[in-house]
Amino acid sequence: MSENINHRQIQWFPGHMARTLRLISENRKNVDVVLQLLDARIPRSSLNPELEKATQGKPHLYLLNKADLADEAVTALWKAYFKAKGDGCLVLSSKQRTGMQEVKAAISAELSALLEKRAQRGMAGARTRAMVVGIPNVGKSTFINSFTGSARARAADKPGVTRGKQWVSAGEYDLLDMPGVLWKKFESDEVAANLAFIGAIRDEILDIETLAMNLLAQLRRMYPQRLAERYRLEEDDMALDAYDLLCAVGRKRGMLMSGGAVNTERAAIMLVDEFRASRLGRISLERPEKA
Repeated sequence: MSENINHRQIQWFPGHMARTLRLISENRKNVDVVLQLLDARIPRSSLNPELEKATQGKPHLYLLNKADLADEAVTALWKAYFKAKGDGCLVLSSKQRTGMQEVKAAISAELSALLEKRAQRGMAGARTRAMVVGIPNVGKSTFINSFTGSARARAADKPGVTRGKQWVSAGEYDLLDMPGVLWKKFESDEVAANLAFIGAIRDEILDIETLAMNLLAQLRRMYPQRLAERYRLEEDDMALDAYDLLCAVGRKRGMLMSGGAVNTERAAIMLVDEFRASRLGRISLERPEKA
């Protein structure tokens, strides 16, 4: 990328996240299966290594959430990637309330041995307990509301809404909703930037113009035609450096201050908001390694 997001600036690991990891480890023994939500636009970057450690030893089902915002062809590659590794993986959009029966069927498949053992002991029909985990703003609470068919968990399009564990019952299932958690140190600037792009890190602690410049560089590399069409950019505009490209976007949208200078902060906010709302179409920011 032409601009690096300040690494220190986005080390967002407040005390409540450390407590959440301890809670997850302590409650692992109380659940039958772990449902780990990943953002379908950045499956690798949203796969928290700390959560993997805290939930090890339990059957796992990965849910590629917000798939309606991601590139459909790339999401299919990610699903095949996880399945090739022997992991259970499903694609869903919680807001559209699609795929919930498939999730329930997959839970039963993951727990087939346990369910058979329960039946042999005369415990058929015993409730299945699932822990729902993921990074902030990945859509855990919205997923739970879709799974249960009612608004049982608080949900919003910003990180940090769920701040404590909560049990939610739905039919034969008990779901343990855990707060979103990041990890102590991101292994690369790319992971940090991807998490910032989707809103997993609070915008208040970021430089929005640097974030927008990084996003522009990524979009220009991966989806140049979509970027040019959305903001009516000419070939010369697309060759500009990141800051001047942001200025070009702002100028095309008429975001000018007195004297004719571009309001780059306003342009940056608009760009990031439009990406998150999928105004540029369905976009995936990373692809799986080839087998």
